[in-house]
Amino acid sequence: MGAESSTAMNSDGNNKNVETQVVLNVYDLTPINNYMVWFGFGIFHSGIEVHGKEYGFGAHDFPASGVFEVEPRSCPGFIYRSSIVLGHITMPPTEFRTFVENAASEYHGDTYHLISKNCNHFTDDISWRLTGKHIPGWVNRLARLGALCSCLLPESLQVTTVKQMPEYHDCSEEECTESVSTTTARESTEIDDDQEKSLLSPLAVSGDVTFVKEAHS
Repeated sequence: MGAESSTAMNSDGNNKNVETQVVLNVYDLTPINNYMVWFGFGIFHSGIEVHGKEYGFGAHDFPASGVFEVEPRSCPGFIYRSSIVLGHITMPPTEFRTFVENAASEYHGDTYHLISKNCNHFTDDISWRLTGKHIPGWVNRLARLGALCSCLLPESLQVTTVKQMPEYHDCSEEECTESVSTTTARESTEIDDDQEKSLLSPLAVSGDVTFVKEAHS
């Protein structure tokens, strides 16, 4: 199931409005979900699909946009489970793009937190802004368990697919660790143009992933 769009025309042939579905695409982070889901639990990733693109939120080590776009139902590293239609909006693609870029400024990769600000918090926020509806509670139920959740989840799931991508950093793991430590120690959270350019360039791991460049006021 994908997002469907329809366009109404004025008598002069110009676009009057564009109606498109807002769809939540849900992924399994682990095959264990096939057993946990029967007990009302699961470890999920989710993305919001609008105008033929899917938008998600992932972690990285820099104070810049952690919002990325992929082809719908094709987020690398996750197992697609299902799609849920959240509602419809009448917003042209260009206007929606501006909306996403503005939202990206509130979702920097270095602010990602498994319990308080994860990918499902992002999709819930975007869904609420666009449709006035929240995503289904079961998608982010483990995060709402707070401290209990962090104790139960394997350490390997503390890192998102975006952060695991080998193309993401141009340095070795050791060099990156040293770089992150140095950045954390500095009071300034600014990143230079080269870092931002590298951060926002298209990445490919079994599918294209492109970071959304945030809007600057």
